[in-house]
Amino acid sequence: MIVTTAGSKMKAILCARPGPVSRLQVTEIDRPALTDDGVLVRVHASSANPVDLFPTSVAGYLAGGRKAQVLGTDFAGTVEAVGKDVRGFRSGDEVFGGQSGAFAELLAATEGGAMARKPPGVSFELAGTVAVAATTALQALRDHGGFQSGQRVLVNGASGGVGTFAVQIACALGAEVTAVCSTRNIEMARALGAAAVIDYTQEDFTRGTQRHDLILDIAGSRSLSACRRVLTDTGTFVGVGAAALQHRRAGMIRAMGHFLGSRVSGMLGRQKVVVLFIAKLNKADLELLGDLIASGKVVPAIDRRYDLAHTSDALQYMNDGHARAKVAIRVGPDAASNR
Repeated sequence: MIVTTAGSKMKAILCARPGPVSRLQVTEIDRPALTDDGVLVRVHASSANPVDLFPTSVAGYLAGGRKAQVLGTDFAGTVEAVGKDVRGFRSGDEVFGGQSGAFAELLAATEGGAMARKPPGVSFELAGTVAVAATTALQALRDHGGFQSGQRVLVNGASGGVGTFAVQIACALGAEVTAVCSTRNIEMARALGAAAVIDYTQEDFTRGTQRHDLILDIAGSRSLSACRRVLTDTGTFVGVGAAALQHRRAGMIRAMGHFLGSRVSGMLGRQKVVVLFIAKLNKADLELLGDLIASGKVVPAIDRRYDLAHTSDALQYMNDGHARAKVAIRVGPDAASNR
């Protein structure tokens, strides 16, 4: 059974067709329906992620069935209603997670989806920046990087959304972290827990003498072959986001050259390279991240804050590459509350 409220509306950021983010504006649309296993969340806060731009592209528009799509993924808010089959949540619960359609006053989620209870004492605004970036960092380190406590981890691109979480999560799990960032972000990287910080405007980390067990490359500013020089013999390289795509394209070019008879230099040996993966949002990882945040071992870092009406500005700022840490979006008046 599906329950709806006739004639009720809500505000949302709707992408009706491909185009620049400057076209995006608040639109009034129908409230989402509540299914028997559904959870209706009153969204208080969200944040900007590269994945949120996909529906604005031609490929995203076609993948979405040529239909208008509500943008946004990260969310934090209060459960407003639950379906009759829901047992794990109830009205009034404070939650956070990741679900398409988060740039809206109300979000229709499911009990078994990527949603968990918000850590106590943490504002909706902070919790609303976690799902995509922190899960990506966690899975890059643990699942694809094979991280083990005591390892030396280098994070290239340590000042962005994924990077700030990666530095803190690696430290919390027992790593010795080296952060690579620009001059203006050195103090922030140190505050996040990095044992060493390299200013890429002054030094090329791939020419250093320190070797690392795991390199998490978010920036994509150095070639894979250069990065491998500072990996241990059994080390792992993981490319994330734009860096992953860049290294993937380079790998395809090298593979084609090999197919045509060209010699491939620098065989991998026992080193492992992962250059393309998609984070899988899930409740278990959100609960783990929530525990790390509740303990103070991980603290979401916010660069700028925008309200829902200025979501296009938030997305543009993030997409231009200027953001340090996360770009928060306040959807409701309770975003800053940590009740």
